[in-house]
Amino acid sequence: MKTAVNGILLLDKPLGLSSNVALQKTKRLFNAEKAGHTGSLDPLATGMLPLCFGEATKYTRFLLEEKKCYQTTLLLGVTTTTGDSEGEIVATKPVPKLSDALLNELLETFLGQQQQIPPMYSAIKHQGQPLYKLARQGKEIARKARTITISRLTLDKVEQQEEACFLTLTVECSTGTYIRTLAEDMGKFLGCGAHVSALRRLWVWPFHTHPMVTLETLHEGSLIALEEVLPQLLPAVCLNEQQAHFLSRGLQVEVLASAQTGWVALMTHRGTLLGVGEMVGQGRVAPRRLCATN
Repeated sequence: MKTAVNGILLLDKPLGLSSNVALQKTKRLFNAEKAGHTGSLDPLATGMLPLCFGEATKYTRFLLEEKKCYQTTLLLGVTTTTGDSEGEIVATKPVPKLSDALLNELLETFLGQQQQIPPMYSAIKHQGQPLYKLARQGKEIARKARTITISRLTLDKVEQQEEACFLTLTVECSTGTYIRTLAEDMGKFLGCGAHVSALRRLWVWPFHTHPMVTLETLHEGSLIALEEVLPQLLPAVCLNEQQAHFLSRGLQVEVLASAQTGWVALMTHRGTLLGVGEMVGQGRVAPRRLCATN
């Protein structure tokens, strides 16, 4: 019999596992009824993979929209089919001299808001088919550029080996940013090509200071309650007993709130989460997604 497990787990995804395999392993360890992840990591990548269990699966969309931070190592001079070390090599070029001026220009060029074309090897769908499946068939589909923001970009290390040159970077970016595409674009800027040889997600907002757990160390006490998370992502509205009563029955109520429109976290006066509502004007909130009650 499955267990009703509720909350968010910050899994340190190991190298080589897909996000879905990591999710299924965790779900089995908890014997959980319901679980989902909030944005996948490639098998090549390690690091923070927030997993939602039970009632938390209702609110994954709010976590999917948050910024993320990665540390990545680029291998310069080598371009691959996938933009990472799992792909086949398609070109090799000599790496230019990496002067401080050139590296500073590189960082300045890719910092801030910009347009990025998603890679073919991605889960974005075209006519119901994931692009990566079409790419494996040798097909190339035109993709629209997306607006992304890189809010922090730092060079952590330059490693020049006998026949290879690596750059290690920390990237804080908006949702929808592809680090593989960033690596390829940086390689084009330098004129030598590049791909991701290592990638680790350090955090997903608002978990920038939270520790991660591994598949070997996780336990039910590792779960973070929704009450701790949603008020950090959405403006919180505190409800008295009467307001909570009417909202739980699908009715709009008038509340004290700074926001007049948009999503809000519905908190009872006891500090428990009722769910998520939407401000509909004139100080009124409508229930949109409520937590199940026993």
